[in-house]
Amino acid sequence: MKREPNQDHVFYRNLNRFYPSIQRGAGVYLYDTEGKAYLDGSGGAVVAALGHGLRDLEEAMLVQLGKVAFSHGSQFTSPAAVELAERLVNMAPTGMNRVYFLSGGSEAVETAVKMARQYQVDRGKHMKFKVISRWTSYHGNTLGALALSGHTGRRRYYQPLIQHTPHIVPAYCYRCPFGRKQESCDLECAGDLEKTILYEGPDSVSAFMAEPVVGATAGALVPKDGYFQKIREICDRYDVLLIVDEVMTGIGRTGRNFAIEHWGVAPDMIVCAKGLGAGYYPVFGVITTEVVHAAIKKGNGNFVHGHTYSQNPLACATGIAVLDYIDRHDLVARSAKMGAYLLEKLKTLYRHTIVGDVRGLGLFAGVEFVRSRETKETFDPTLKINALVSNLAFDKGLIVYPGGGGADGMRGDHVLIAPPFIITEAQLDQLVAILDEAIAEISKELDLT
Repeated sequence: MKREPNQDHVFYRNLNRFYPSIQRGAGVYLYDTEGKAYLDGSGGAVVAALGHGLRDLEEAMLVQLGKVAFSHGSQFTSPAAVELAERLVNMAPTGMNRVYFLSGGSEAVETAVKMARQYQVDRGKHMKFKVISRWTSYHGNTLGALALSGHTGRRRYYQPLIQHTPHIVPAYCYRCPFGRKQESCDLECAGDLEKTILYEGPDSVSAFMAEPVVGATAGALVPKDGYFQKIREICDRYDVLLIVDEVMTGIGRTGRNFAIEHWGVAPDMIVCAKGLGAGYYPVFGVITTEVVHAAIKKGNGNFVHGHTYSQNPLACATGIAVLDYIDRHDLVARSAKMGAYLLEKLKTLYRHTIVGDVRGLGLFAGVEFVRSRETKETFDPTLKINALVSNLAFDKGLIVYPGGGGADGMRGDHVLIAPPFIITEAQLDQLVAILDEAIAEISKELDLT
């Protein structure tokens, strides 16, 4: 039943959609005020890693609230900030030992860019300012983060306001930019970074930023083994910092603490992570090396940057409680195990001719839709296949994360699946069954069966 858009005073993201009112959450389900249950198959926007309604988290937050809710990072540190930083350093790849806390993903991405720039200036490399990123990527919605993002649909409205930044091709095996098959691949997509550094001038390039597994813009693109190893070698060769954006993948989502660990690569910075606050409170961070920290300390002595809620005690206490819960229930290993089960179940969706590719790592999976499986032809973007599928799934009680533009910035449809780590096999069966129904009905409606 189609319902009229909400008529209250909230400025909604989609002005022509009806939004049900949320009442409560419990486990992997959300419930609206009419009592309808929704299986949270995407953790909202890949946020709710632990599910909803956890008393452990509530109690830890109340303890901190009873002490102090807020202090400014320019005036105080806190036991919570010190402990959370230590915990994250112990989880991160070897050599990373400093954490700068933020309250949002776009904030964290821009913090990493500014940190890289100040690092270069404070060590005398004043001409190094460019940050190279990739097409078919997403790094945030503020103008600086949007400049790095490689998604035409998100950029086009604001193009006159966006600073030009260089982009390279994505590691998109299903739609290889070089027309290669897995067996003939020579990691040309990684080699494109070296070409671009040389064209731009190595003396002008500060950093390269990439998602280890691409999320919103293409639906869980997993690079071929060797890709990030080659990227690391190129960055080292030209004195370029490697920044990995783990806002979606960090803190266990792919079955490792950080997705970059799958390839044994230590970056210079990790931007993380929605899963660190798990939806209970916004807490993000930039994890970096002593080399970067020491250069800024020796140079200016101050990082010329800051946000109001950086290093907030309540945020940091929430992050500690999240990590405690993950450790206590061994949820990173569970993400790997349940992710393998999910991927096998999702492969049953190949029975639908519009399903072109199923991919993923841990509890981070994508289903890409195509008009022709043989040619990988995309649908006309005006059909909004990803929205049709996700909206119908929503009506049936399943939340997935729709996306478009993966093929060329405007064309291409997919849904991203990223449920809480606590999900059971039976609940994953329910997730896939509802998604299967939605795809079948949309295929029939469009006469694509």
